[in-house]
Parts: sequence; structure tokens; C-alpha cells
Amino acid sequence: MQNSSILIKNARLVNEGKIVEGDVLIEGKLIKEIAPSISAKHPNTFVIDAENKYLMPGMIDDQVHFREPGLTHKANIASESKAAIAGGITSFIEMPNTVPQATTIEKLDEKFKIAEKTSFANYSFMFGGTNDNLDEILKVDSKTVAALKLFLGSSTGNMLVDNPEILEKIFSSTDLLIAVHCEDEQTIRANTKKFVDEYGDDIPIKFHPTIRSEEACYLSSSKAIELAKKTGARLHVFHLSTAKEMALFSNKKPLKDKQITAEVCIHHLWFSDEDYDQKGTLIKWNPAVKTPHDREALWKALLSDKIDVIATDHAPHTKHEKLNPYTKAPSGGPLVQHAVVALMEACHDGKISIEKMVEKMAHNPAILFQIKQRGFIREGYFADLILVEPNNPWTVTPENILYKCGWSPFEGTTFRSRVTHTILNGTLVYHNAQFTGHSAAMRLTFDR
Repeated sequence: MQNSSILIKNARLVNEGKIVEGDVLIEGKLIKEIAPSISAKHPNTFVIDAENKYLMPGMIDDQVHFREPGLTHKANIASESKAAIAGGITSFIEMPNTVPQATTIEKLDEKFKIAEKTSFANYSFMFGGTNDNLDEILKVDSKTVAALKLFLGSSTGNMLVDNPEILEKIFSSTDLLIAVHCEDEQTIRANTKKFVDEYGDDIPIKFHPTIRSEEACYLSSSKAIELAKKTGARLHVFHLSTAKEMALFSNKKPLKDKQITAEVCIHHLWFSDEDYDQKGTLIKWNPAVKTPHDREALWKALLSDKIDVIATDHAPHTKHEKLNPYTKAPSGGPLVQHAVVALMEACHDGKISIEKMVEKMAHNPAILFQIKQRGFIREGYFADLILVEPNNPWTVTPENILYKCGWSPFEGTTFRSRVTHTILNGTLVYHNAQFTGHSAAMRLTFDR
């Protein structure tokens, strides 16, 4: 099935706001034909009967942390991209806060070389900005690198960009899309000190959204947006978590003309602060999971197109690390294997349509990052496709978790849907919980 002919029959194609019955013919790496009915023209065509399944574009995750190089006891590009493929994510954009950080062209190229050899999914990486690497930022080729990532809230090493003059210079100087983590560091440090003074290291996890507060998020995101408007920079704000921030964003259309765009993550749509009692530090993320009111506002903004993209911020740590006392427990969790089925639960429950889910997880990331020939089911596009069976329940257990860290915040959850097939660049790479052994991953390219 590697770069040969595949014919998908009787599918429910979810694409560009519609669901239509039809067939798709794949030849080589590309979608050759889409029609109500297609007959196999060659005897060696591999036919997939997709009756009762949805055929969707492979999802594009614009924010993951796959931990390689330097943190590979938690995860690596091979293990996490394999989990992504099983979860219906065919392309990922990985973050620069590895060890060493991807804050020079040389270090960025090293990550591309690792992915070229080991990734199961299509890949790109963001370049990391710091207070002192503007010269390196200006060397980055926007046609071959996804974006520039800036941490405006605390991060590992020296990646916190907290010098206002340098920040404005970066915004003014680069033609790269600038993706930002927005939390006000001064606010967080003051809040943390107050709770450490009272509790020491063992701060109750329920105070996480009080420490990394709504105000910390709003202060930082509003400043970033103000700066983007002042300089004309192309800004994308990652992992929004508060109702208050929604007033900062517009649902102006078309998306390709938006200068300021927004993302929400699976965990902020699924969990709330009511889950801390049961899940503890396993659902400690930055920004924090906040109130049911915040979660409802995020859903509303997503459906009204103020929020453009759904992503995972997949950020695995070992369970041993996560179960440390509050101040030592790292933030982040693994999500790429379960993002699509979690969103399908929301579709089952009437919170979002399947068409809108595909728009936010496949079409819009492709438009927003100007990814070449991906994110849609179109003739001439790369055949990155997934089949989803909507009514075939399964439960997340340690035995079926593919993350190297071996755990999931969804452990014990029963999902009604499952990804049955993943096709990558015309190759069937995953079928009914089995990997075919074929390598088909490609580096993402950009139409800029």
C-alpha cells in the first residue's frame, strides 16, 4: 500500500463545511479523484470499504512538545508522532523548548534531521525567540519553518521574553508568524509567593488557577495583541483559557486575512477546576484549567469563530514527575492520541458539529500557517486522511496508551468513536490499532 493506488469507497466525506457520500481515489502521494462513485481501474488497487465511517482530512496539531532532544525519558519524536498517527493527527508543529533549545538555526536543523529519520507523522518545528537572539530570528526562512514561538510567561531556560524593547523589536522585524504563550510572569510570581508562604511546596492543586490567574492571562495576551496591532505583526495566541480574554478577539472573515488569531486546547474544553479533586496534578497545565464558566466561554468563542484552531499542547511528563508536590510537579500532559475522539464526544453530545471540528483541527491550521497542499480533501492535495467510526466504544487503559510516559488524563474514559485508518501521503500507515510498518512522513512546506 506504499505509494500505490488506494480506493476508499462509501465514505461520508467531512470537508469544507459539508458531509457528502462518496469515493476517493489515491494515486502515489496525492488524492487523484473525488466522486460519488469510482471504480478501481487497476487490479492492484487496494480498496477500503468505509461504510458507516467518516472520512476526514488528517488533523494538524499546531502545538506539541515531543521532548527531543534532551528530555527523551519523557517522550521522543518517534513515540509521540506514532501516538499522533493512531489518534488521527497526521501533521504536527513542535515547540522549541527542548534541551538544547531551538534558538539557533543550527539547533533547529538538528531537530529536523531527527524527525526526518524517526517521525511517523508529517512535521515542522517552531523557532524559539529569546531576549538575545534577534540576529538568529532574522535568519529563519518563513517558507520552510512553521513560525516563531515566544514565551511571554515562564518557560525552561532563558526562553522567557520579558524585555519590552526587545519584544517590540522582534514584532517589528520578522515576517514570521509569531505564536505566543501569554501569562504575565510578575503576576504569577507574586501569587506563587503568597501561597508558598502559606503552604510551602505542598500547595493544594485547586489553587493553580488562582496562582496562574485570569488576570495573568489577560494582562499578557492584551499586551501581545496591542503590540501586534502597533507593529503589524502576524500574531497567533496559543491555548486560551479564560472568558475575559475572548473580548480581545474578532471573528472577522476570511481567516486568511486575520492578523490576530487564537487557539484553544482540548484540555481547556474538556476539564474544569471541578476536576482537580479527582485528577490532581495530572491536569496541571499552564495556562491552568479554570472554571466551568471559562470553559463555556471558550466553547462559545470557538463556535462563533473568535477562536480559530483546536490543538493539544501535548506535553508529556512521567507520572512520577507529575505526582510531585505542587511546586515541583511540572505542567503539561499527553493528548495527541485522544484529541480527535475527545472532540467526537463533543460532536455526539451536540456541542459542536463534525464539520466544525474538522474546520478547527484540519482546515484552519492549514490556512493559518499556509501549509502547502494539506488540511483538506481536495484533488491534487497530499492524501493525509483518516477514517473515524462514530459508534465503536472503547476505554482508555494503560495497555492501549502509546505515549512513552505511559499515562493519560483520559485513563478510564470510554470514547464512543475510534480512528480506524490513517493514511499519510498516500500510504496506509495505521489500520484497526495496528501500524503497517511503512514510513511515509514528510516535512511540511509553506505557501508563503
